[in-house]
Amino acid sequence: MTGPTNEPPTDAADAGRTDPLVRLSLAQLRQRTSMKWRVHPEDVLPLWVAEMDVPLAPAVAEALRAAVDLGDTGYPHGTAYAEALAGFAAERWKWDGLRVENTALVPDVMLGIVETLRLVTGPGDAVVVCSPVYPPFYAFVAHDGREVIEAPLGPDGRMDLAALDEAFVRARRRGRRAAFLMSNPHNPTGTVHTRAELEAVAALAREHGVRVVSDEIHAPLVLPGAVFTPFLSVPGGENAFALTSASKAWNLAGLKAALAVAGPEAAGDLRRMPEEVGHGPSHLGIIAHTAAFRDGTQWLDDLLAGLSANRTLLGRLVEEHLPGVRYLPPEGTYLAWLDCTHLGLHEDGPAEGSGVVSDLAGPARMFLDEARVALSSGHVFGTGGAGCVRLNFATSPAVLREALARMGRAVQAL
Repeated sequence: MTGPTNEPPTDAADAGRTDPLVRLSLAQLRQRTSMKWRVHPEDVLPLWVAEMDVPLAPAVAEALRAAVDLGDTGYPHGTAYAEALAGFAAERWKWDGLRVENTALVPDVMLGIVETLRLVTGPGDAVVVCSPVYPPFYAFVAHDGREVIEAPLGPDGRMDLAALDEAFVRARRRGRRAAFLMSNPHNPTGTVHTRAELEAVAALAREHGVRVVSDEIHAPLVLPGAVFTPFLSVPGGENAFALTSASKAWNLAGLKAALAVAGPEAAGDLRRMPEEVGHGPSHLGIIAHTAAFRDGTQWLDDLLAGLSANRTLLGRLVEEHLPGVRYLPPEGTYLAWLDCTHLGLHEDGPAEGSGVVSDLAGPARMFLDEARVALSSGHVFGTGGAGCVRLNFATSPAVLREALARMGRAVQAL
């Protein structure tokens, strides 16, 4: 089986691109020891876990180098991270409502979500999610003793307000407390919720007495044609929370640090978060995330241009190699949701877990076994995920072309 070259792309179109996605060869990437590059053998093209094939942004690398040279590897202190996020939000999203005093350091977004949900719900209470959705929403919430209630997305991949209303009613039965755990932008579909949609969610949550916790880790990764709206910026969102970090947009998953942000009416709740939660973030992580939000915007712009080009390329490749597969171009993130149900492959039922290789089924299993392309299996994303796969297109065009060609050959051989 032929594979993409181990050298960076050299054709004219790719060589002229300034984005970070064309900087590293496969040989360089395979030297990495992260999960993406070590779970599968070297003949597999890994387009599954949310890690990008990019070098560190120069501003981040310089900040980390300076800290290491100084031996600045002690305990974190101060509010520089929150200040950098507030500045980024004001510049990028025209939102000046982020108050540093209404933030709290948390180890990462998912652990921050768990700690935030503990502030407004208890064991046996309900947490609503819009499926298909990021698999750890199920695992982390259920592990913490809350019931997960689904409000499936509509056929267009957007939130269904009628389904959400029904789910809120179920969540609040018998006087239970309830929260809505929202993915904004949505993982895995890449939907960027509009301001009107978020205002409707806020009104519905107020009506039912449901607290909103918005996972906004992909917020900087909004592609041309869409606009990100922070949930805390919409009327009715004053008693909500948001969790975010630079992890996805600047590829910093291994440098743990995130922020919980409270709306003005939720600030008192956030102050009840145990002090020890703030001991979890890494000092180097905070330095890296601060540098990203404060000094990494040009690198981010170059990345977004590359992701936009890859989004278009992927659409052409799906049409060419996978006719019949439904692909709605994402508005944000670097994740593509491919509906492969027409392939008629056997699909196991929903599985608990984190979406790693042991949770493969249906088309994802076939593409790994027959095409040597690793994708995330749709069934672990909950209702609406069976028969689908999630593809990470934050890679070079050369890898994308080879991966889709392999997938097309595998389908033809069925």
